[in-house]
Amino acid sequence: MAARGFSMIELVMVMAVIAILALMAAPTFLDRNVRLQVQDGITLAELAKSGVNTFYGAKNELPNNNEEAGVPPKEKLVSNVVSEISIDGGAVTIKFGNNVNSSIVGKRLTLRPAIVKDAPTVPIAWLCNNTPVPNGMTAMGFNQTNIPLKWLPITCRN
Repeated sequence: MAARGFSMIELVMVMAVIAILALMAAPTFLDRNVRLQVQDGITLAELAKSGVNTFYGAKNELPNNNEEAGVPPKEKLVSNVVSEISIDGGAVTIKFGNNVNSSIVGKRLTLRPAIVKDAPTVPIAWLCNNTPVPNGMTAMGFNQTNIPLKWLPITCRN
């Protein structure tokens, strides 16, 4: 009767192949996790964007800071992945920190308002990072984004 089963060499080879596949997949999981954390920060920034929209609609100018926009101070706009959200000249800048992945601790992402000058009834278009400015609009504020492109949402990579 012939012996059945795998030899030790065959088992070691299978384990080696599994290890190589696992090593290839690990960076993909890290990148996905960081992108999700960046998206969580953008979601929290909706509060600041809303304040900018309201201020602009009422005064036909952009707020200089959080207080003018009627939102909490930058150090109070925090979450599990965000250490502060600040408004500067209408631009909303998210600073990542707290329990965020160590790859983006202290990194920033800026959402800039694009407006049609002399037409305050036209809604603000929000530009992430270096997104092209729509025709007929002017981007306001300074882009402070320093997160590597691979971790930004696709809409922020242009």
